Parts: sequence; structure tokens; C-alpha cells
Amino acid sequence: MESKGFNFNEFIVNSKQALLKPEEYFSSMSTEGGFGPPIIKALIYGLLAGILNFIWSLLKIGAAGGVLGGAVGGAVGFLALIWSVIGALIGLFIGAVIILILVAIASGKTDFEPIVHVQASLMVIMPVSAFMNIFNGIHPVLGSLLSLAVNLYVLWMLFHAMTKMLGAKIDTTKIIMFVLGGILILFFFIGLATRRAADRFMRDFQDWDFSEQTDIKKPSGDKTYTGFLSDYHKS
Repeated sequence: MESKGFNFNEFIVNSKQALLKPEEYFSSMSTEGGFGPPIIKALIYGLLAGILNFIWSLLKIGAAGGVLGGAVGGAVGFLALIWSVIGALIGLFIGAVIILILVAIASGKTDFEPIVHVQASLMVIMPVSAFMNIFNGIHPVLGSLLSLAVNLYVLWMLFHAMTKMLGAKIDTTKIIMFVLGGILILFFFIGLATRRAADRFMRDFQDWDFSEQTDIKKPSGDKTYTGFLSDYHKS
């Protein structure tokens, strides 16, 4: 395992190619240099994603900014920035393990170090996904649709990574991608249904008339509650 220094200019070029031309990139991708370069790459992607989410929170875009307000939303956004970097490092190795399992199913190469390099390259999608969060401020459904599109595009990148770089069988990998894509689409519609139910509940809650008089029986016996917050009256 030869250690290799991190080249930032090369990082930028490789990031663009991995994102825009995954088939070409993963056909000739280098996996030399040990675990250092992919770790640095993942941390940079996590930092960029965290910065974008922090900006959206300051601009009151999304849950942290729009619901909690500028000051509190900014504080939450800063914590999200820190977590984004930490999460990127954790996600690098968890994602690599998942890819390892998928590659094993598709009868590909299961050397862990190249798989870590592949996972780090796929994480270029992190800042892209964070940028797309701005569309949640336009409309939540639009944001969800774009998030689904980004996740499906990651599967397209992963397909090329597994077949071009890791030698997985094409037909088996296609089946895996279709199954994962179907799961993503299923969860998308479940999320829409859940959002609609939550919005309907909030509308009903806001329209609820709490001054309406309701008789509530007191369990102890001959006393009743008349009205939502009325006093006890003897029968």
C-alpha cells in the first residue's frame, strides 16, 4: 500500500469527470495512494455540503432556517456543518461496506481499498445534493423530486463504478440497480403521502375550535366536566 500525496488540482478535475462522465472516469480511475486520498476527498465533499446547508439556514431556507428562524436556524446550521464533515468520514466506510456487499453479489472484485476509492468518488454528489436543498424553499415536492433524481443518478454512477472499475457482472448489476431504484421511488411516494397527511393534520389542528363546549366525564363518579376548561359541578 503506497502512500501518495493529495493533489488538489487533480481532485477538482477528477470530481468534474466523476460527476459528468462517470462511465469514462470509472473506466480509467486510479486507486493508488492508500486510504489517505479518499479520506481527504470525502472530508472536502462533506465540508462543501455542510457550508451550503449552513448558508441555506442563514437565508431561512429549509427546516432549520424557515421554522426556527435566523439565529436559531443559523446555530443549527453550524452544527449541521460540523456533522456533515463527521458524517462524510463515517459514510465513506459504511458506503464502502455496502458497495463491497453489492459487488460480491455481482461477482466483482472485492478488494476493500479500491472500493473505498470508488465510494469517495461517488461522494461528489454530497455538495450537489446540498445545493439542491435550495429548491425545498420553493416547494417541498419540487425539492423531493430533485432529491429523487439525484439519488437515481448516484445509482447510474455506481453502475459504472461496479462494472467498469470493480469488474461486476453487467446483468446482475443492472438487476441490483433496478431494485435499488424501485426502493427509492417507493420511499419517494411514501414520503409524499406522509407529507400530505402531516399537512392535513396541521390544517385541521389550526382550524380546531378549542372554545367549543364538550362534556367530559370525570372517572370518580358523580361529577362532570362541562366545557373544555370549565370547573367541576355537582350533579
